[in-house]
Formats: sequence, structure tokens, C-alpha cells
Amino acid sequence: MFEKLIKITIAVLMVFMVIPGTQAALAQITPDIALPINDLKTGGYIIYFRHGEATVGQDTDNLVFEDCSTQRNLSDQGRTQAQIVGNFFKKNSIPVAYPVIASPYCRTRESAEIAFGKQNVQLNPMLADIVKLSNESLSEDQEQPILTNVNKLLETVPALGKNTIIVDHSFPAGLSLGPIPYMGAVIIKPKGNNKGYDVIKRVSFEEFTM
Repeated sequence: MFEKLIKITIAVLMVFMVIPGTQAALAQITPDIALPINDLKTGGYIIYFRHGEATVGQDTDNLVFEDCSTQRNLSDQGRTQAQIVGNFFKKNSIPVAYPVIASPYCRTRESAEIAFGKQNVQLNPMLADIVKLSNESLSEDQEQPILTNVNKLLETVPALGKNTIIVDHSFPAGLSLGPIPYMGAVIIKPKGNNKGYDVIKRVSFEEFTM
């Protein structure tokens, strides 16, 4: 009986051992918490949104960013989602560092413009590369520059008392921020250039309706 108890104790301790090289990843894991509205009001965060529901059309091989007919676009539901998110920020007086940054795809640009105002949106062509990560034929050497650029963006500390807003695309499972639902978001606390960032909370669209 005593020998069995010893074995169980050892097994439990092994579960809590940290494997070398995983400390950084574990440090970014935080408990599931309520949407930290009061914290967001003080600024200092990056809120990375996926665009609203996009089920109209499709991305063509000859896609042109300025021509929405060559792309997958927001549905009416997607536009409503963006409007609700914008109202959430206004209602809760959450400070935003303008301009809001968006991918040049029509669905991301329109989501940002509806939520935060057309005059407050700046397109960042680099963010369009995130779509390429879903291409299964992309090699690791091709992925790495894209992920490096994303990390630099997510490490950048916002202006004092403000929150940086990025409206972009979802990621494949296992890469960067991973899958994000339509008009869902990831709240990030950046630590500065080359210092990384912490993922504070993953937010579903529904949480912005509460």
C-alpha cells in the first residue's frame, strides 16, 4: 500500500515538472477570465480582431485588393458584428490609438471602418501575408518572415493610455495566435521590441454583446 502511494506521488509531481525550453510558452498561459473592461480603459493593450463573418464571394487567383468583386466579402451578419463591436468600445469608453490598423482585404478593411470609422483606419499591406499561412504548400522558410513581422507588431507597446486595434485574419492552428472566430479577438499585453508579449484573453464575438 505504501509503495503504491509513493508511485502515485511521483506521478503527480512529474505532471507539474516544467520541461526545459517550455517556460516562455507556459508564462503566456493565463486563466480564463471575464472580459477585462476596466483594464482596457487604462490602455496598454493590443486587441487583435478577426474580421466579421465573410460568406459572400470568394478570393480569386487574380485578387486585387481595390476590387472587392475578386474577394470574399462581409455578409450582412458580418457588418452587424462590426457595428456591435464599435458600439461596445464607445459604450465602455475604451481608449483607442488611432489609426486602427487593418489588412487591405475588403473584409478586414470594411470591418475596421464600420467599427471604428472610415477616417480612422490605416491599411497595412504586411497584414495580408497572414492569409498565406493557410497555404499548406508554404514552407517553414516562407512562413518564418511572416511570423517574425507579426511578432514585431504584437510586441509594440501602444501610446500611453491607449489600446492598439488590429483588424486582420485568423491563423492556422499551431501558428501565432491560432484560430479566431469571426469578429472575435485576442487581447495581448506587449512587452516591447524583442521582449515578447502575453496573451491575456481570447474573446468571442458574443462577449462584446454583453
